[in-house]
Amino acid sequence: MGKTLFDKIWDSHVVQDIEDGPTQLYIDRLYCHEVTTPQAFDTLRDKGLKAFRPSQVFAMPDHNTPSDQQETINDPIGRKQVETLEANCREFGITCFSMGTKDNGIIHVVGPEKALSLPGMTIVCGDSHTSTHGAVGALAMGIGTSEVAEVLASQCLLQSKPKTMRINIEGELQEGVTAKDVALYLMAKMTTGGATGYAVEYAGSTIRKMSMEGRLTLSNLSIEMGSRAGIIAPDEVTFAYLKGREYAPKGKDWEKAVEAWRKLRSDDDALFDKEVSFRAEDIAPRITYGTNPGAGVAVDEHIPLVESVREAEREGFLSQLRYMQFQPGERLEGHPVDYVFLGACTNGRIEDFRAFASIVKGRKKHPDVVAWLVPGSWMVRQQIVDEGIDKVLQEAGFELRLPSCSSCRAMNPDKVPSGKLCVSTSNRNFVGRQGPGSRTVLASPLTVAAAAITGMITDPRTLL
Repeated sequence: MGKTLFDKIWDSHVVQDIEDGPTQLYIDRLYCHEVTTPQAFDTLRDKGLKAFRPSQVFAMPDHNTPSDQQETINDPIGRKQVETLEANCREFGITCFSMGTKDNGIIHVVGPEKALSLPGMTIVCGDSHTSTHGAVGALAMGIGTSEVAEVLASQCLLQSKPKTMRINIEGELQEGVTAKDVALYLMAKMTTGGATGYAVEYAGSTIRKMSMEGRLTLSNLSIEMGSRAGIIAPDEVTFAYLKGREYAPKGKDWEKAVEAWRKLRSDDDALFDKEVSFRAEDIAPRITYGTNPGAGVAVDEHIPLVESVREAEREGFLSQLRYMQFQPGERLEGHPVDYVFLGACTNGRIEDFRAFASIVKGRKKHPDVVAWLVPGSWMVRQQIVDEGIDKVLQEAGFELRLPSCSSCRAMNPDKVPSGKLCVSTSNRNFVGRQGPGSRTVLASPLTVAAAAITGMITDPRTLL
């Protein structure tokens, strides 16, 4: 019997299998940011340990980084977290891409764009959206703080092997439909717990035609279905994206690496524990109406009626709507918008800014909408300038901000005020996620741009 891509990477990194216990895996890359690592470094200090292989660890602040200026962090807690990360990295000999430097950004944007994340790797970080890096053909997982300490000390990790699932998507996406819409569609169909206990491989003609940025968005949102990891087999799209980047192999080493990476695919006779299939033609631009990423509909559809929801789920459904100030059966298209946010590790890449600019070019921002446009890295910001996208945004009345997680997590000044509605490209719409009492509608960069121009939830296809 053949092997799945997940099994190939997992098996090649097994150090030992513990009888009636977890597997000890070797970890190729550990990423650290300022929020989940202080206790991990304290653990090493308490035990008198050094970082085992510091050259395989990379760190950067991102959650607390302001997007309006980066001379200082005014919040004392956030400033302390960033200063502590910098000090820990100096002490343990770990590379840290500091706030405001050209190497900085959101860790899940910087990793792939620097080719620190490569096919066949095992990659971990104390952040749930580490699944992003699976888009390059890596096994990437979010881990807890104690596990970060484990990897720092040994470059290994104890893990129970998840089951495998393949999600096949075939066909051509409609105009105006993006990878973000695909992910929101999958979450609505499978629910936010539909992939719990599985490592998901995305496959099919729709995935093969996706850009690298689109694949990164899709893999990023794997965790929102409960998946342990989201992975896409590397192909010519992957190799073209990675070639020539800072940490990619060079010369003959590149040729040798690509030769090995071509074998990173599920065998034709590989068996998955579960397989599901969808048609690209069924997917329209999506928006959410509730307080989990799976509570969504097509942008031109209505919120479900109470009687269409399973009886056991009705109270939760109504609770979400009360918080969001929506009604069962309501059509959200045309609903006024207060804020829009373009950015996050989900949609803070150059392709996302190109998409946003394609809608706003030659138009003007609605005067009642506050817009935060935040690149995922300084590299992305430079691309925006080099391509003249910054001028398009400026002429339309938008300000390009500085790289940061920004309003995705509201651990910095970009907080949506209580009661205000934000159409956002971020990954989560939990209660208060973008600020205490804030209300979040998740959508693609195109749909966010349409809302920014019209001042209301709008089908982006009407503006293309």
